Amino acid sequence: MREQAAPRRGLAGRIPSPGLDTFGSIFGFVYTFLAGNVLMAAANSPLVLCLALVADPVAAWPFFLALSATVPPSLSGLFAAFKALNDDGIAVKPVASFLRGYRHGFRRSALLGLAAVAALLFLGVDLAIVQSMPAAALLVPVIAVAAALTVAVAVMAVAGVALFPAAGLKGLVKAALYVSVQRWYLSLAMLVLLGIIAAAALLQPVLGVALAPAPLLFVVWSNSDYAFSAALRTPQDTH
Repeated sequence: MREQAAPRRGLAGRIPSPGLDTFGSIFGFVYTFLAGNVLMAAANSPLVLCLALVADPVAAWPFFLALSATVPPSLSGLFAAFKALNDDGIAVKPVASFLRGYRHGFRRSALLGLAAVAALLFLGVDLAIVQSMPAAALLVPVIAVAAALTVAVAVMAVAGVALFPAAGLKGLVKAALYVSVQRWYLSLAMLVLLGIIAAAALLQPVLGVALAPAPLLFVVWSNSDYAFSAALRTPQDTH
């Protein structure tokens, strides 16, 4: 009986089992995503509340666009939590990382948000005006591309706020513009993901904000991190 039991133990010993690091990493991601969604909702509570109360937010787009000026500072906090997750692994503290990133990046990200909102309001009014003009077929695509580039550059610059805490705002905007154009496919993917988040928030404000943003924004941040890293890589680093 003892000789028959030994092979069973040997077979069981060869079955791979996930280590504690794997479970810790999974828990770190889930915890960061859940905490990030809650903190994003709290930081943008006026926007979330109005989305839940107003029947047709699209009809009141200037009002909601103005309210969205609170989004960039909260994004800087969330991106800081993602950076801590990447750097610290299972030792991550998403709430503390979010609050620290929000506080340190507030001034630069808030200025980015105000500038982006002002530009989008201007472009939105122009779009409404030119639709009745003979040159609408030419002007509407130009305005749409300008609006898309404004969003991409703003979000990329906010990611830069978290990635490069000591960088100046002017330098971040220039770098974000360069990276957004150079890696246009990443900008396009970013806009698609942001569109999904916006659609979820419009259709189901509470569930959309509670479930959708953080996992999709993690992809946005990862792409932004890669784009900045690729742009800063020297020719010697590629060999």
